Amino acid sequence: MSSYWEPGGRRRQQPVVAVRPNDDAPPPSGEWPTSIPAVAQVLEDGIDLDPGVTFLVGENGSGKSTIVEGIAIAYGLSPEGGSRQARHSTRPTESPLSEWLRIQRGVGADRWGFFLRAETMHSFYTYLEDNPSMSGPDIPFHEMSHGESFLALLDDRFTRPGFYCLDEPEAALSFGSTLSLISVLQRIVADGGQVLCATHSPVLAALPGARILEVGEWGLREAEWGDLELVRHWRSYLEEPGRYLRHLLD
Repeated sequence: MSSYWEPGGRRRQQPVVAVRPNDDAPPPSGEWPTSIPAVAQVLEDGIDLDPGVTFLVGENGSGKSTIVEGIAIAYGLSPEGGSRQARHSTRPTESPLSEWLRIQRGVGADRWGFFLRAETMHSFYTYLEDNPSMSGPDIPFHEMSHGESFLALLDDRFTRPGFYCLDEPEAALSFGSTLSLISVLQRIVADGGQVLCATHSPVLAALPGARILEVGEWGLREAEWGDLELVRHWRSYLEEPGRYLRHLLD
């Protein structure tokens, strides 16, 4: 188990979340979600998360969001986003993956966590309005732009050690705001927290020291940032957009 230094120089063990399949986890089949290679691999082998940040990077439909969702729910977080205390639900769409997983925590692990899910944040803001905190009024998220509300949520909720699951958080963020998110993730890790994030952003995935798992028809595989298909495509496009698009459309 890794460790980190607390303010004042005291060394403390960092709780590490690992994911293991339950004994009754189903084998791969033609039925969703076990038909997804990455999900089948998790149900066979589990997944060891980096003590700091683990990124899942892959195309739409590769299973990265399904895995993040399943792990977040197995940890006890709300399926539609929020902390362990959030219990809002609109239209349940989650897979049964969480029922087949068990979470292993380090000794003394803080059970705090938060699930930031881009596609359900609008309903989460409504939930916060309908269930105000006893300590005072919440941030008026609905009065902000999509990106501004995300940044305000990061500043307000991502403030303590714990386990943070993020599903494509860059969806609402500009380039500069994505850099702000990187700073938030670095602070979380420095404070002893742990992050699991599904992303399409080569900017976010470049966070120094993060573990990257590329998700695809092969399942899950360890990857370096420069070797990601995502990064290669962005490089080719930015070097000569016209040529890239002509090749794509021919």
